[in-house]
Amino acid sequence: MNTLWLVASARPGPMFRDDMPPTTSQHFLGVERSVTGRRWVSALDVRSEANALAMSQKLGLPDVVARVLAARGVEASLAERFLDPKLRHEMPDPSVMTDMDAAAERLAEAILRREQVAIFGDYDVDGAASAALVSRFLSHYGLDPVVRIPDRITEGYGPNPQAVDELADAGATLLVSVDCGTSSFETFDHARSRGLDVVVLDHHQTGSAIPEVVALVNPNRQDDLSGLGYLAAAGVVFMTLVAVQRQLRGRSSQPPLDLMRLLDIVALATVCDVVPLKGLNRAIVVQGLAVMRRQDNVGLKALCRVARLSGPVRSGHLGFLLGPRINAGGRIGDAALGSRLLCLDDEAAAEAIAEQLDTLNQERQAMEARMLAEADAEVAAEIGAGEGPPVLVAASNDWHPGIVGLIAARLKERHRRPAFAIAFDQSGKGSGSGRSVIGVDLGRIVRRALDEGVIEKGGGHAMAAGLTVRRERLGELRQFLEAAAESDVAVARMSDALRIDGAVSAAGLTMPLYEMLEKAGPFGSGHEPPLLAVARHRIVDARIVGNGHVAVRLKGEDGMTMRAIAFKAAGGEPRRAADVEPCGAAARRRQPFSGSFSRGTSGRLQDQRRSGRKIFLTKRLPYR
Repeated sequence: MNTLWLVASARPGPMFRDDMPPTTSQHFLGVERSVTGRRWVSALDVRSEANALAMSQKLGLPDVVARVLAARGVEASLAERFLDPKLRHEMPDPSVMTDMDAAAERLAEAILRREQVAIFGDYDVDGAASAALVSRFLSHYGLDPVVRIPDRITEGYGPNPQAVDELADAGATLLVSVDCGTSSFETFDHARSRGLDVVVLDHHQTGSAIPEVVALVNPNRQDDLSGLGYLAAAGVVFMTLVAVQRQLRGRSSQPPLDLMRLLDIVALATVCDVVPLKGLNRAIVVQGLAVMRRQDNVGLKALCRVARLSGPVRSGHLGFLLGPRINAGGRIGDAALGSRLLCLDDEAAAEAIAEQLDTLNQERQAMEARMLAEADAEVAAEIGAGEGPPVLVAASNDWHPGIVGLIAARLKERHRRPAFAIAFDQSGKGSGSGRSVIGVDLGRIVRRALDEGVIEKGGGHAMAAGLTVRRERLGELRQFLEAAAESDVAVARMSDALRIDGAVSAAGLTMPLYEMLEKAGPFGSGHEPPLLAVARHRIVDARIVGNGHVAVRLKGEDGMTMRAIAFKAAGGEPRRAADVEPCGAAARRRQPFSGSFSRGTSGRLQDQRRSGRKIFLTKRLPYR
């Protein structure tokens, strides 16, 4: 399910019919400060406006669709190709990545020699998917690989010497590390001493030094010039398998594997790892969704069933429904469940694991709700009546370390600034996870904290990072984060305007428009969902439904209406259904209203123009 953001204004604005041009004022619809304290600005500059017009005229696209594409940097000359992305157009020769040929040759040798191969993966969706891809590929060629996913609590992130010993004792001669390993110097030195060759397939940021291994394929290593640093680990793995199969041509009697059938797994990882949906990633997701809709992978089929997913699978389903269930195993249960599920061809076994993951996900949701309430209270006390610190840090001795990343993400969303959540164990060691906002490179800040000895371990990328810190150094960490991020956060918050693609009316939100907007997707990180203003509309009904959701109905001056729903939006004030009055409750909190777009009838409200009109508002939950 893709998402369409809407913002409401009582001020007249263009409806984006053919006879109504878009606004060109500095502030969109004249909104200099909304109820959330944000400016509304056009997502298009003068050049983009001209590009949108050319696109609309050349391709016959609706104005709003052309504006959405132009605002995301799509040129009119490339629009047709953009709307129908193909792997053959977007995927370069895998050899453009540093060490790719060495990795492909070593894997091909392992297949031809029928070696025992061990696969070490991360405990998130990208790690599980990457491990499953390598396992399925090697199994096709007659090998029986061993997959090892570390326990998040007892082992932590990345390869470790104990795991290497277990794999070596089991007869492994080649270790393939996926979605981790770029900084595992000591562990891979130990692996070499045990007679294991190591191939790393990763995408995490790194410094100039890398471990001594047979091959380390990572488009984010400093000597890689491929320009593919936006790939998820599963995307790196997929390209590696293409290269290995090329190496095997004429050398193996086994027919080649149809790699296109694996794109459903790659698409799942690409969406769930929140990498930019551009270039090759976009082609992977579009074509991967087509593969997933055939339900060839019995594990994904079982997961769709327990998630009660009806209708065609869409990119939003991967991030909202499927990914959280796979992640639940790594967060609070058996970390290997996700990769095992994606490798299965037995339907009964797949159903059993899918049910287990669904149960774990329900337990995770309950833990998350409790932890979030505690984190909210701590952050509210820290912010007080002022602006609060540039980086939020919430910590507890009673939190599950597998869920702190979710808490950090919620805090970041609600307070529009970087946030960390840290779970301390009985020894005083804290496992923390952070999430950032655009313009603040959290991975760089955490690496600085590590270099300066403030934390024991740490790393990540611009938008997310992890760390390990002692309880007695928590205050020092807070001070360090505030000093390191203060200027970047200030700039990010000053530029935190809503970039609006255009204006629509309830009458204009038709099925044909929805279908064209879907072709402009999938939307997500790096390809944000459309944000459209609904001018001269008012909320005529609002009520709490389900588990804390808020349903509303908007009505235009022409009498046409549309529905919207705000998921998980009733968590604060107001808390009871009685508090929600149709078009009568004044804004209780100056936070935006949000919901999600369903086919043809609903939209997600994100903000409201300041005016004398009364309107019900509540929290924003951004697209994930």
